[in-house]
Amino acid sequence: MSSPTPTVGVHRAGDRLRTTIDWLDSRHSFAFGHHYDPGNTHHGLLLVNNDDIVRPGQGFDTHPHRDMEIVTWVLRGSLVHQDSMGNAGVIHPGLAQRMSAGTGILHSEKNDSWRHGIGDVHDEPVRFVQMWVVPDDAGATPGYEQLEIENDLAASGFVTLASGMPAHRDHSAIRINNSHASLHVARLAPGRVVHVPTAPYVHVFVTQGDAELEGVGPLHEGDAVRLTASGGQRLSSATAAEVLVWEMHARLGG
Repeated sequence: MSSPTPTVGVHRAGDRLRTTIDWLDSRHSFAFGHHYDPGNTHHGLLLVNNDDIVRPGQGFDTHPHRDMEIVTWVLRGSLVHQDSMGNAGVIHPGLAQRMSAGTGILHSEKNDSWRHGIGDVHDEPVRFVQMWVVPDDAGATPGYEQLEIENDLAASGFVTLASGMPAHRDHSAIRINNSHASLHVARLAPGRVVHVPTAPYVHVFVTQGDAELEGVGPLHEGDAVRLTASGGQRLSSATAAEVLVWEMHARLGG
């Protein structure tokens, strides 16, 4: 595989594709569902980067997936996961979750809000980012993993949230079945600086707050930067921000 040409692509929050129905407001960084855009299908190994808001008591009913590594990161509220392998859990901010669809899996995702009566209310939208990457090999056994990393986020810069790369396997919160990809997250306190990983393909996504990327300038919530053959740039925030960064050493199709 030839080395990619160095490029920097900035994709603003307001330019994302959008799906809105009565219970869902979903912003898509890449072509998704009925939103077909042949020029915007993926970056590196990342196929989906959906920023979803789901109303209380609503969500995605049971539906299938196959041969996909799906990582979910909740920004506010909480999300209930149930699947056909018997896995069930509540995902909240600071908890990393991965589902490997493999040979096939059914699952549902619902807002974990309820209203029982006066004074007994947990009623708020849930907002989460869901990201899909292809596995190294098709036909693997489906799997599920989640782990709390809140304390790690408070103590350091980038935390490896999910990875299949040998260099990160001993340190990542959860494993994905792709040996060329890692997902990192950082909560940037004012004045804190992290450096973007150096890789053939890097995807930087601002989940919350405002940040600044060296050579690019200000980034706001929902903005993304797609880097090829690059890395090492300073990433900081004058106020506070959270960023998700995919480090990828291969691309879709080889």
